[in-house]
Amino acid sequence: MQDGYLTISVINDATNRPIENATINIYGIDENQNNTGLVFENLKTDESGQVRNLTLSAPDIQYSLEPSNIKPYSEYIVETIVDGFETVLIRGTQILPVVEALQNIPVGSQQNIPRNKRSKKRQNDVIYNIAQHTLWGNFPPKIPESSLKPLSAPTGFVVLDEPVVPEFIVVHDGLPTDSSAQNYWIPFRDYIKNVASSEIYSTWPDQTIYANVIAIISFTLNRVFTEWYRNQGYQFTITSSTAYDHKYIHNRNVFDNISVIVDEVFNTFIRKPPTARQPLLAQYCDGVKSQCPNQMTQWGSKDLGDQGMSYQEILRFFYGGNIVFSQANIVSGVPVSFPGFTLQVGSNNSYVRTIQNQLNAISNSYPAIEKVREDGIFGPTTEASVKKFQEVFNLPQSGVVDFRTWYAISRIYVATTKIASLNPVI
Repeated sequence: MQDGYLTISVINDATNRPIENATINIYGIDENQNNTGLVFENLKTDESGQVRNLTLSAPDIQYSLEPSNIKPYSEYIVETIVDGFETVLIRGTQILPVVEALQNIPVGSQQNIPRNKRSKKRQNDVIYNIAQHTLWGNFPPKIPESSLKPLSAPTGFVVLDEPVVPEFIVVHDGLPTDSSAQNYWIPFRDYIKNVASSEIYSTWPDQTIYANVIAIISFTLNRVFTEWYRNQGYQFTITSSTAYDHKYIHNRNVFDNISVIVDEVFNTFIRKPPTARQPLLAQYCDGVKSQCPNQMTQWGSKDLGDQGMSYQEILRFFYGGNIVFSQANIVSGVPVSFPGFTLQVGSNNSYVRTIQNQLNAISNSYPAIEKVREDGIFGPTTEASVKKFQEVFNLPQSGVVDFRTWYAISRIYVATTKIASLNPVI
């Protein structure tokens, strides 16, 4: 056994604000999904709603680095108790060795779900049963389809003028034709982090993770760009079925290194000439339980990462040497787009003032983030506030506002200040 790590964040789902002093209990689960008893008891969340850097046992790292008949991760039950709310249990938080798992706990999210549709197993408890990782569990393989969609008038498709990163992805949690499945409104980056954490192991080489994340982004932006499901009469963007799309697992944990990589490249996608605009529907399979000629295999991408290939080389190996990498210029749902240069100590401009204003607004919900003077001057106080934000939201604590920190601040600013928010479940 080796050590894995866990950080828990408890959020009031109605207000997007952290909950301080929530009680956290963690229980082990054996191979038969039986509760093996308490591992941690009566932990309390801090002013940012967090319990950080817990150490938990996980299998040896070798089991996640090659196909194995031994489950490469351990599972735990995370119980959250908050006065005035139903108790929430996440059953199946996955812990891999060496890396840090990030488990968000939504409290109060069941209020808008009819009682007969709630995920409940005990009186006064809300239980989310987390599915197995796709590389371990049994899931249907992807049904092959054209990686580039016809965009001419006879198809009836209505497409965007250019690829746009949407604020939300509407995920249909089942087969496209299953009208009883729930639709979830998920922030775009959170969706990509969830899928990547469900479909690859975060112990893999960084360049392999980059390659798989960009394939997932490109696939998802193709669904957005072509309005694939909406043009078939459905009211969602994508499904959680591996036969049609990717595996999204509602309220599962994600992994810290995957989260950081997604924040860095969330607007990057693949194009394949001669198409001028369309993101490639970058399909893949695991390469062990299923095969997919002319597409990426996840275990194959891991092997190429071990050989020292870059993510560009990995993706070109599978999808062709003529693919190119592009960035969506428009990111929806943010007040101001990234200026194109990093803000740091010594910077003095209106973009610094924008960040200072947003940090101060976020500080109303996360008081650990120190308020700063909104003068447009990036000094030591602004640097300290940025570092604390990066710590709370699991970013590298550089103290500078680069691409990923800019959009992370924008996302949290919008989430904590938006007056009229979308209903998370319809």
